[in-house]
Amino acid sequence: MRQRVVVTGLGCVSPVGNNVNDTWQALLAGTSGAAPIAAFDASAHRTKFAAEVKGFDAVALFGTREARKMDRFTQLATAAAMEALENSGLKIDDGNRDRVGILIGTGIGGIITLLEQYDILKERGPERVSPFLIPMMISDSAAGNLAIRVGARGPNMSLATACASGTNALGEAAEMIRRGAADVMIAGASEAAIAAVSMAGMNVMTALSTRNDDPQRASRPFDKDRDGFLMGEGAGILILESYEYAKARGANILCEFSGYGTTDDAHHISAPAENGAGAANSMKLALENAVLKPTDIQYINAHGTSTQLNDKSETAAIKTVFGDYAYKLAISSTKSMTGHLLGASGAVEAVICSLAMRDNILPPTINYETPDPICDLDYVPNQPRKATPNHVMSNSFGFGGHNATLIMSRWKE
Repeated sequence: MRQRVVVTGLGCVSPVGNNVNDTWQALLAGTSGAAPIAAFDASAHRTKFAAEVKGFDAVALFGTREARKMDRFTQLATAAAMEALENSGLKIDDGNRDRVGILIGTGIGGIITLLEQYDILKERGPERVSPFLIPMMISDSAAGNLAIRVGARGPNMSLATACASGTNALGEAAEMIRRGAADVMIAGASEAAIAAVSMAGMNVMTALSTRNDDPQRASRPFDKDRDGFLMGEGAGILILESYEYAKARGANILCEFSGYGTTDDAHHISAPAENGAGAANSMKLALENAVLKPTDIQYINAHGTSTQLNDKSETAAIKTVFGDYAYKLAISSTKSMTGHLLGASGAVEAVICSLAMRDNILPPTINYETPDPICDLDYVPNQPRKATPNHVMSNSFGFGGHNATLIMSRWKE
């Protein structure tokens, strides 16, 4: 009999709130995190807005000396992790530290530090580059820094599967617990890539919305008039534990991490397969892993990026897996509010799925105004909806054809 994996803590920093509660309340209120870009001068860019984390003070949280040694993505991950640990009541000490692991995904890692130091190299020469460049830039710095901070000596790694990173990180962390490699995993993802070069790169791919006259209505997943995604940043961290360990320490169990599936399209480096075949297989594998039928799922937090191709292919994939039942499913894309957090999106959306079951309410897809005949399912348009889901699914798909799906279930002994 395989180990049951449960969720005991949640942490989040997002464009609509710097903690779990503020983020959740903003989502239920239908608040968009979009605003003109503050991180750099975007006047020459096609897209001049993004969903940035606002009012985040790393110095106040970590002190000047420590904050200066961390790229923004590590700062966000650490803040979310410390909230999740506090929420879980988990104490890491000599009695358990060798069985507590960390797995934090990211799509890009420390790109802001890399760009800043490259400018210093060009302007002031190689000897003026920071000695902290490499440890700040590399993708595993969030996981490594957090281990040092909390003293966790179990499995520790990073994972990069583009926009599926967060979901893959959680899924692989759960598998580590199931195979007995750890009792606890601090898992999730972080991203901070709102920089001039990354925005320019997304623009020339025509991936971003250019609705500069109305940023807060730019992200409109599954709407006929969608024109691209809203770039976001943030972090989501969950505390995963084996049921036996959580029960022994008297932890408050929030939900069960019940299913995980992952595949690849093997189709195109940036475009999803038109019929969503790889995404459909990912969902099927997650259902098999959770030992559930399609009709057991009551809610899907969709990848739902607000691009023409993604929303079309994801809708097709859902129909493939769920058949006629797809029309009875509640589906929403919280990226309509948070924007697309790239590698961190799946982790933040896992937090949201946990909260939907806790509070018996589904977050909406805002800005849904004009139905698309190709995207004809129930996307929980514009208003939250009361519901009592027992099993929820979350999808994440990334450049490179990566697909990842998780299922979270209401806790029952």
